[in-house]
Amino acid sequence: MHTLTETMLVQLSIRDIVLIEQLSIEFSAGLSVLTGETGAGKSILLDSLALALGGRGDGSLVRKGAQEGTVIAVFEPSEDHPVHGLLEDNGISTDDGLILRRVQKADGKTRAFINDSPVSATLMRQVGGHLVEIHGQHDDRAMLDAATHRSLLDAHGGLEQEALMVSRAWHAWQDSVERLDRLRAEVADAQREADYLRSSSQELKALAPEPGEENDLADQRHKMMKIEQIATDLSEANETLSGNASPVTIIANLARRLERKREQAPELIDETLGLLDQSLNSLYAAQNTLERAFHETHFDPRDLEHAEERLFALRAAARKYSVAVENLPELAVQMADDLAMLEDGQDRLSKLESEAAGRKDEYFRLANKLSENRKRAGDILAEAVMQELPALKLEMASFMVHQQSGEEHAGSHGVDQLEFWVQTNPGANPGAMRKVASGGELSRFMLALKVALADRGSAPTLVFDEIDSGVGGAVADAIGKRLSRLSQNVQVLSVTHAPQVAARADGHYLISKSHVAEGERVATAVDPISDSRRLEEIARMLSGATVTQEARAAAEKLIEQPAA
Repeated sequence: MHTLTETMLVQLSIRDIVLIEQLSIEFSAGLSVLTGETGAGKSILLDSLALALGGRGDGSLVRKGAQEGTVIAVFEPSEDHPVHGLLEDNGISTDDGLILRRVQKADGKTRAFINDSPVSATLMRQVGGHLVEIHGQHDDRAMLDAATHRSLLDAHGGLEQEALMVSRAWHAWQDSVERLDRLRAEVADAQREADYLRSSSQELKALAPEPGEENDLADQRHKMMKIEQIATDLSEANETLSGNASPVTIIANLARRLERKREQAPELIDETLGLLDQSLNSLYAAQNTLERAFHETHFDPRDLEHAEERLFALRAAARKYSVAVENLPELAVQMADDLAMLEDGQDRLSKLESEAAGRKDEYFRLANKLSENRKRAGDILAEAVMQELPALKLEMASFMVHQQSGEEHAGSHGVDQLEFWVQTNPGANPGAMRKVASGGELSRFMLALKVALADRGSAPTLVFDEIDSGVGGAVADAIGKRLSRLSQNVQVLSVTHAPQVAARADGHYLISKSHVAEGERVATAVDPISDSRRLEEIARMLSGATVTQEARAAAEKLIEQPAA
């Protein structure tokens, strides 16, 4: 009885791929096996699934006579599965489930869709990697990448939280280092320009430019130059009215002489005297206003000289520093700030260096502790895998977690380089699984590892392609038991030739090939089988082409064997 709640493959639909015209397979939780005679098309199913998961396309996959082939894989993600976040980041909703569709054109081009949204093959591969792992002799999606081994070990050892703390400590340290490097560069730049900066800052400080000063000086200079131009005329006019030859004196003398003669003939003199008095009054008024105007033209020539010198000094500084005169005050402030930064830069450097050193120490403290825990977890995992090997006909083999630690490996992951190594026979050189183990051995090593890891660090659907190839009897039975045990936690699909494996399945699918269109072509079909048909298929796997009663009895015995 399975209570699988993780994401699983629920349906695979294929149209016009190699020998498949059209078929749809529904899967359930637990262990499902696909069996059939050699050449029936089992590899076509796996190639089709790999295509739907983002695998490399190939025009030869399209059925002869068709323009394109299509594969659709339907999944039911659990609510907390990380694939939701991945797709949400790419603007794809998973509210109505998850459907991966891949269209393969006969000319080699492909199109990829997730929930009917067109996506890149790269995104489809990322999503597929979250959902399915395929383990087989010729598969590149298996758990062979050393980059995944560290996270698998952390998951097995319950070290994810420690690893997260190490990652955060690493990024905190690197942030301090980056800020320290930036400050060092700024201080170095300032130091290279220190003499220029210091002299320029002193020059601008002495000049002390004020906002709007240029306009004020220009207005003042213009006004004084105008006054200077009319001062001579005012002086001459004042000399004419107030000097020795002033008409005021002449008119005043004339008026006094006429005043003495007034009594003799007033009717002849009064009017003239009145007009002369008016003229004198006007001339006196003109003298007064002219004297005031002339007085106002008096300014110290040094004022004009100072204004001109100040104006020229400001404009010379503006040309020197390639700014407008109005921007000189701002430049003065900036240079003073730069100089202050240079002066206190060493203090800031010291503080940042101290901060970076502290964060470095904290990172290595956490990373070294994690490294020690990984060593213990690696020993436990290796022992668990080793316990599985004898029953899988790998009794002479060894499994180990190869761990290299040190500052040279430091990163957000810690200070460890980890890889799963095996030794196939005593005396042989151990090495990475993908390099040392043969195809059949590799599949069994992966099964042992998966069983040891149980539901940790695994995609929710595992596919094993002929993992039982080249073995039989007790070894095939051991493989069946382990696949069944593994299927308690994840969905397992296995292409198998071993009746011992098929007998332990929760779901059995028969792959067959037949002639269609009056024998003109061959097509592959997949049918779920149970009861008598399943018994007959397992009997065929036991006895070959001719199914005997003894084979049927043996098949029945295998089916009735207790669960793993």
